[in-house]
Amino acid sequence: PEGSGSDGSSSSDPVPANPTFKWHGETIHIFSVASGHLYERFLKIMMLSMRRNTKNPLKFWFIKNWLSPRFKDFLPHIAAEYGFEYELVTYKWPTWLHKQTEKQRIIWAYKLLFLDVLFPLTLNKVIFVDADQVIRADMKDLWNMDLKGAPYAYTPFCDNNKEMEGYRFWKQGFWRDHLAGKPYHISALYVVDLVRFRETAAGDQLRIIYENLSKDPNSLANLDQDLPNYAQHQVPIFSLPQQWLWCESWCGNQTKSAAKTIDLCNNPMTKEPKLKGAARIVKEWPSLDAEVRAYTDDVEKRLYGFKQVETPQEKAAREAAEKSAKETATAAAGAGAVGGADAGGGDEDDDAVATKAEL
Repeated sequence: PEGSGSDGSSSSDPVPANPTFKWHGETIHIFSVASGHLYERFLKIMMLSMRRNTKNPLKFWFIKNWLSPRFKDFLPHIAAEYGFEYELVTYKWPTWLHKQTEKQRIIWAYKLLFLDVLFPLTLNKVIFVDADQVIRADMKDLWNMDLKGAPYAYTPFCDNNKEMEGYRFWKQGFWRDHLAGKPYHISALYVVDLVRFRETAAGDQLRIIYENLSKDPNSLANLDQDLPNYAQHQVPIFSLPQQWLWCESWCGNQTKSAAKTIDLCNNPMTKEPKLKGAARIVKEWPSLDAEVRAYTDDVEKRLYGFKQVETPQEKAAREAAEKSAKETATAAAGAGAVGGADAGGGDEDDDAVATKAEL
């Protein structure tokens, strides 16, 4: 493979750091991708929620190809303000490898196909986290997890929201037979032991399997997810404990209180827009979003003399999310009043009360 490496953009850029941070321990390295203003907005919230819950130093790695100029301008400031490092990396798609043409599928491919060559050889481990995730746990626990010799680790799809049973395609036909009892994992969060990944030539194996499958338009519908699950007979996956990734679509509310991360995964049944669902599903999301938007406005006024103007679509989505948050708060308050008369009502998770009618 050719054309890997950093483009030189990193948190060494001269923005004064906040001197009050007192992180300790080994630096935890996080990899993520984002394209478009909505996912850059999600990405800021993911970073802030992770920083709030993790005591170790953090370094974020982003593929620069799809980041907007505004986000690249913003990165040094949020890194200095909240106390983390970052680096932008890039990679030239090899000429011999079957290339995707749709932007979303290209992004999915970059999440997985070049893990062995995208990062410096001195980097021994990295955790991929989707932009639209909210972190509720210390990532040190995931960073230190023993992967039992596997090159990477994913969380299996939840199985306890029975309303979604008809959408669990991996329990039927080809996937059921191919998996042969192995779980089907979600690609929104995974840990990569880069030393083991390189030692076992996992990258080469994934690229060979991808090359063989990708020319068939009926294969790899969800490229970043189908490929590692299909390949797990050759490239083993360590299955993470279920609480490391919760999403409303597939998981029941009874497990939400134990969730270490919440992912705003698509719901094939309701097709609810993510921005609207965020405020309803994640109780801390509205406050995180408000903080990030206020800080973004402040930085952009300093950089450009004005804050970024919302598009009509962004405004409509924001107003829908704010309305959803108010409705959630009202529903939760009403349920709390009713629960006060019930001996067991006070123990129910606040988010579960608010979303019970949705599941």
